[in-house]
Amino acid sequence: MNGCAAWDGRWSGSPGGGDVEIVLPLHKSPAVRDVLLPELDGHQGVSLVEPLGYLDFAATLAECDLVLTDSGGIQEEAPSLSKPSLVLRTTTERPEAVEAGSARLVGTDPDTIVAWAEKLLDDPVEYRRMASAGNPFGDGRAARRILDQLAEDFAADVPVGLTASGPYSTA
Repeated sequence: MNGCAAWDGRWSGSPGGGDVEIVLPLHKSPAVRDVLLPELDGHQGVSLVEPLGYLDFAATLAECDLVLTDSGGIQEEAPSLSKPSLVLRTTTERPEAVEAGSARLVGTDPDTIVAWAEKLLDDPVEYRRMASAGNPFGDGRAARRILDQLAEDFAADVPVGLTASGPYSTA
């Protein structure tokens, strides 16, 4: 990994950089923990937390300014909350977010990652551009559409004599 040296001191001189905090939910795998814990131990501004349940994750995501991730699922979640994402990979199975402009592939080079994070934290125009790119995975109104359709379906007249059949029928 050896990336923490790139973080140390880099943001402390940036505008607002002294208050940058990295929240890192630890992976459950001992193999991953055995690499991360010694690497990150003692680094100022890094909070190592146990894996988060969905509600805690969503609350943490809502409070953050910037997402650094290699997770495809998080690449889908972040645009829903207008959070720019730096994808710590060279490829992604979620190219929609990159194409929409809400995410950027930055690879795994620590200097490149830090440079892009600094750019987004220090450049309000670039930050707003990514944050306002929209969500290519939907508009957040699927549940409302489903409820509206169900209400319409249940309000419709049911033909007389209609019965259920099959393995789940009570008839």
